[in-house]
Amino acid sequence: MPNASNFTLFSGGAQGAEAQFGHQAELRGVQEVNFTFEGHRIERSRGIRVLTQEELAKKDVSLSYVSKLLSRKFSNGPQIRMVLRTIMHQVDAGLEVFVVGAIQDDGTVKGGTGWGAEFAKLCNKPLFVFCQEKNGWFTWENDAWTPVSAPTITQTHFTGTGTRFLEENGKAAIADLFARSFA
Repeated sequence: MPNASNFTLFSGGAQGAEAQFGHQAELRGVQEVNFTFEGHRIERSRGIRVLTQEELAKKDVSLSYVSKLLSRKFSNGPQIRMVLRTIMHQVDAGLEVFVVGAIQDDGTVKGGTGWGAEFAKLCNKPLFVFCQEKNGWFTWENDAWTPVSAPTITQTHFTGTGTRFLEENGKAAIADLFARSFA
């Protein structure tokens, strides 16, 4: 088994999946970096990395592009723009990406979480999504979702993100992922 202290989770520390990724990282001795911005309320207090305005501006993305890519409308409010930018920092920092949410019929992941999954695809990063509705893990291969039984964290820098609406099976999936990876 790898030494957990050599691994770093990159996340956002928000309510739900991100807080659970952080909790499991802390239990296992995995280092944690939570990207956030001034005035953003998050649940995690460990490994906080407040992004500067300059760092956030470097990750600016067109909301019309994101809306078109994900086939849904995003409001043009400053909060959602900042959240999308922090998600890009999370995905950029990790060498593989783990997401908890819901895979929709069009192949995107539901909600703002979907931007993290789509950005991981655009960056050609190994991507694993636990779909709470389908109660299973999937990986993105050859432009399609393929079921996988038990992924493990293999890269020392990895990203954990997902829905604010974490269900019991999503919580268990994150705990099991860490248990398999750092027994």
